[in-house]
Amino acid sequence: MSEPLADELAGAGGVGAPPSATARLRDLLADALRYGERELAGKRSGTRERPVLVALAADGDRLLAAVPVPASLHADAEAVGERAWLLVAAVVGAAVDLAEPGPPAGPDALAVRAGEGPSGHALLGYPAPGLEPSALEELGPLAFEDHAAGIDRLRARALAVPAVVLGDAAGLRDPIGAAHPLRIAEAVARLGGRPADETSVEAHEDAVLAVVGARAGPARAHDDPDPARRVARRILQRLDGMGKWGGYHTDFTHLARGFAGNDRQLAAEVGEALLAAGLLAEKPSVGQRHVFLNPRRAGDIRRLIETGEPPSGLSLHGK
Repeated sequence: MSEPLADELAGAGGVGAPPSATARLRDLLADALRYGERELAGKRSGTRERPVLVALAADGDRLLAAVPVPASLHADAEAVGERAWLLVAAVVGAAVDLAEPGPPAGPDALAVRAGEGPSGHALLGYPAPGLEPSALEELGPLAFEDHAAGIDRLRARALAVPAVVLGDAAGLRDPIGAAHPLRIAEAVARLGGRPADETSVEAHEDAVLAVVGARAGPARAHDDPDPARRVARRILQRLDGMGKWGGYHTDFTHLARGFAGNDRQLAAEVGEALLAAGLLAEKPSVGQRHVFLNPRRAGDIRRLIETGEPPSGLSLHGK
């Protein structure tokens, strides 16, 4: 089955489509985004009738991207599932490749913005003042394909559209939270990594943490006199700093990263205790155990990180 938006866009002249085509292209884009959101909720996405679509545009100042996930993404990273998040991460990676901003000097240099776009779906924006619509039409789909190709059970495609089709982008704003996954994805990409590839994200973890900055109270966590509680706080702090609340997750064995000697074994035991208490959640993967911070326990997690107060049900000493 052909893709209606792609067919209509080709017939109208691509990014050079006349204003008379705008209304029709907007209607077809809204339909494509609704279809994509439904597909991303399934076990496989874009493998039946048509691919999941992402719409790209260049408005003279920014690269814009309409993605088939809820607009609440900028405030609530848990508004999207894992495959949907990896699609978004691929868009961020493509935007960085196309804009070529260079490595970030610190958290204030991160520039990805998000808000509401067509049909209530998320709209992303990234500074790209030198990007011409014609160049985006040629290179945008290739950059997205490069970043999205490895996402499991997903067939997706990017199309470049006239910027007017994406509507008013004046309301784009910073993602909420210093370690919002959108900011992590941008940092990974600007450091030369691939934000839709978990292995690449893990490889750049230390550098990303240095860019986004640690949450309040790192010294208190490292100086906790109780060994098990100190390890628990450091594990949770690192996962929080990398935005690993579900979209991103980590191999259970990586919880011991950064620890030496006896603390490495203790980290594995503490990790099991955090899972048993529900502070971490588990996602089975092929041959691996992947874990992430449980968003339903965000208050307990941050309280433990910042004050050392363990929640009810957490046993760090085998009792």
